[in-house]
Amino acid sequence: MSSLRNAISRRAHKERAQPESRKKFGLLEKHKDYVERAKAYHKKEETLRRLKEKAAFRNPDEFYFKMIKTRTVDGVHKLESQANKYTPEELLLMKTQDIGYILQKVQSEKKKIEKLTATLHSLDNRPSSRHVYFAEDRFELHPLFLSFHNITFLLVESYILLSSMCRKTAASYRELEARRNRVNELEKIYTDMAMQKELQKKGRKRKLREDEIVCPTSKPVFKWRAERKR
Repeated sequence: MSSLRNAISRRAHKERAQPESRKKFGLLEKHKDYVERAKAYHKKEETLRRLKEKAAFRNPDEFYFKMIKTRTVDGVHKLESQANKYTPEELLLMKTQDIGYILQKVQSEKKKIEKLTATLHSLDNRPSSRHVYFAEDRFELHPLFLSFHNITFLLVESYILLSSMCRKTAASYRELEARRNRVNELEKIYTDMAMQKELQKKGRKRKLREDEIVCPTSKPVFKWRAERKR
């Protein structure tokens, strides 16, 4: 009986929409929407209850160092600064590892560019595979060709193959351009990181003014004081 009952088409009951007079309040809230809203409300309520309970049973003599290392600005708790978390030697080591990774990526991209360039160069310089026949008259020309249907099939096949090769070549050229741009960006990052690493080393240095720079550049130029080596 259940299978027969399911075989009969029944009316699809739609959910009630928002009345026209209440369109300004948006969509009409369904029961599943109310359940999600109620769960979120009770979850926040439970969190506040636990926080109030912890505050009520807190030990007034409790002390930890973040009480004096952190501060509150406009009622918002600010975390302690991470600037002095590492020693200068540790920061220099981390900077060296980052520079090594960037240099490795630059070398890897350059190898891929060389391989891709060699492949495209071989494709551009590949000799043509077409065979050119020379005939004195039309009677000599006739035996050199196949029937009309075979000629049409060969032309279509050659056109499809040529189109596919053109698309792959264009995609390879786009990839080559993208990799070259990536190498340029990585080299700029490597230069900046190398400069930051040198600035972290010991030694007196100062930033040159614009009138002191021989070759004007947009990047800052530093000069180290000459020190006598023992």
